[in-house]
Amino acid sequence: MRSKPYGVAAGLLACVLVSGCAQSLDPLERPGGRAAHEVSKARTHGPTLATYRHWGLSAPLAVAPKPSARPTVRAAGPGLAPVVDRVPTRDKVVFLTYDDGAERDPRFVDMVRELRLPVGMFLTDSVVGPGYGHFARLRAVGATVQNHTLDHSSLRGLPYAGQRAEICGQQDKLRERFGIRPRFLRPPYGTYDTTTLRAAADCGIAAVVRGREAGAGPLRPGDILSGFDEPDLTEATVGLLRRIQAEGYTPARLEDYL
Repeated sequence: MRSKPYGVAAGLLACVLVSGCAQSLDPLERPGGRAAHEVSKARTHGPTLATYRHWGLSAPLAVAPKPSARPTVRAAGPGLAPVVDRVPTRDKVVFLTYDDGAERDPRFVDMVRELRLPVGMFLTDSVVGPGYGHFARLRAVGATVQNHTLDHSSLRGLPYAGQRAEICGQQDKLRERFGIRPRFLRPPYGTYDTTTLRAAADCGIAAVVRGREAGAGPLRPGDILSGFDEPDLTEATVGLLRRIQAEGYTPARLEDYL
């Protein structure tokens, strides 16, 4: 008699070979199931101490606790998306987020994969340009992709049609590229108004996420960190991870908490 794991694997293989099942997969996960395979490895095999040391960390990152439930975030009003500056939690976790999409260092992909880093990428179409392949590779190793508008225009004060075009337009672009519609929007420059919140809700955004500069003041539970000003994103992230450890925190996945 075959073992149960073999039977599950065989069932999955048979599923992939059936066209109806294959069509239900995320487009970027179909070739060899790369993304699903990498995420599965991340959940079952943590990095070794040698891997942490390779990336300049003297000790492993603590495992983020799994929240029992997502906190309730109140909408700003009827038909308006809620605004989140910091996740309401007592867990000593922080969230690593990156804006725009200008930085495309292959080493960053390696670091996210090898350290199993939970990172969120807020992408602007006009900044990413022809570089979406880099972010497909990041998604394949567990990063998430979110909305930072089409053209990085300051949204506050724009008419509804203009704001909706910026937000929904990038939702459509990311769906076209990755087969998903993001849950979160980060408004460029952190500015927004009531029209932004209405347009975001109408575009299917669950929350408008802002956050704080990574280098500003002591860390607090639930901090959403962004604003990496250093030219080398990989080195800047290593420096931040050292600080996170020194202050007794660990990075967690924003989507698990919000």
